[in-house]
Amino acid sequence: MKITATAIPDVLLVEPTVFGDDRGFFYESYNEQKWEELTGLQTRFVQDNHSRSARNVLRGIHYQIKQPQGKLVRVVVGEVFDVAVDLRRSSPTFGQWVGESLSAENKKSLWVPEGFGHGFLVLSDAAEFLYRTTDFYAPEYERCIVWNDTDISIAWPLDGEPILSEKDKKGVLFSQAEYYK
Repeated sequence: MKITATAIPDVLLVEPTVFGDDRGFFYESYNEQKWEELTGLQTRFVQDNHSRSARNVLRGIHYQIKQPQGKLVRVVVGEVFDVAVDLRRSSPTFGQWVGESLSAENKKSLWVPEGFGHGFLVLSDAAEFLYRTTDFYAPEYERCIVWNDTDISIAWPLDGEPILSEKDKKGVLFSQAEYYK
């Protein structure tokens, strides 16, 4: 397993060691001992989520203002452009974003720590996305920043208009959002 800090050092790109031959492949998608050794983080995951979305579906930017969730995310079918936005007011990277291509082919994961908003855009015909979270989903604390906020200016690799949920259409501007300390 290889861990690389992104342009926002707290957001980590995880590249597994893949063993493959003409029969297929095998890799550990998560190993607590290796994770702690390579990241220095003692992370407790409490919930796994699995979503499927069609091409051009854009989900996010989501976060929970209380019970914040750290997320270790990966794609098992298709490809997405995955984004983390720093919402920690005291952070030197507050308001900045980082994006990575995650796919079934590259088998990479992204660690999005507590204090970040998260979203993704589906680049393939369909994508299945797995999330391991450090806290439980709490809809009463969920917040959403609009995907195309000009203060954040995420460079989404869009091919046409994104497909949004009603919740995501009602996202607030970054300037009006609730932040972490």
